[in-house]
Amino acid sequence: MFKLTAILKQEARLFLVAVQFLTRLPVPAFTNYQPVWLQQSARYLPLTGLLIGGLTALVFATLFWLINPWVAAIGSTAFSIRLTGAFHEDGLADSCDGLGGSFTREGALNIMKDSRLGTYGTLGLVMALALKVSLLASLSLPLAAVALVLVHGFSRFFSILLLSFLPYAGDVEHAKAKPMAQSLDKRQAVFALLTLVPSLYLPYLLLGSLPINLLFTALVFMLFATAYMARLLYRRLGGYTGDGLGATQQLSELAAYLAFAMLAGGQF
Repeated sequence: MFKLTAILKQEARLFLVAVQFLTRLPVPAFTNYQPVWLQQSARYLPLTGLLIGGLTALVFATLFWLINPWVAAIGSTAFSIRLTGAFHEDGLADSCDGLGGSFTREGALNIMKDSRLGTYGTLGLVMALALKVSLLASLSLPLAAVALVLVHGFSRFFSILLLSFLPYAGDVEHAKAKPMAQSLDKRQAVFALLTLVPSLYLPYLLLGSLPINLLFTALVFMLFATAYMARLLYRRLGGYTGDGLGATQQLSELAAYLAFAMLAGGQF
């Protein structure tokens, strides 16, 4: 019993590390913190994504009821950016700058380390946000809530898959989050996927049914977006970077919203 309690306590601690890593939410102070916890907490990043999506969906619903869908889409997107400290958006912008601004691996990595925002990054970020807001505004309230929760969770699962299948492209010793520059055991990735399974009950609660075709199409779109980013990062950089993970999350999120908007058809 004591051993089980210790395991559960450590897992709860790792979840809080993941929350601290991905969000600006306050968490209890850690005692005897070890850097390896950050790498181990990767299995809880998708679950943390569900938390982010749930809070974002609440903001969307509130603004939808009080004002209109466009304000709900803009306001909830702004809230999610504030909640995460633009963590993934920064990765998207840096990736656009690096991959768009240099044809060499070294040049791209150097540009991605630069904190200044360039033309490619600005354009990529503006277009991504505009598309995200437009797609969310086109959805009904219950479908948008389902999309926000599930997509925030699954997009982070797809992004951490790169930790399992690609090498780290940068200098591990100078990585911003050194534990995240290490490969993720595939068993950890399976565990991360399992934490998302209960969320598939959400459509039953909000829609009264499970739209298999819609969810399957969204997952396929996300998989293609992730595969595209994995191929691009491996071909251009030789592996993933932290910015590349953020860009992958953003691209897979957009791909899922596109699937929802395409197939919703006003039936929900």
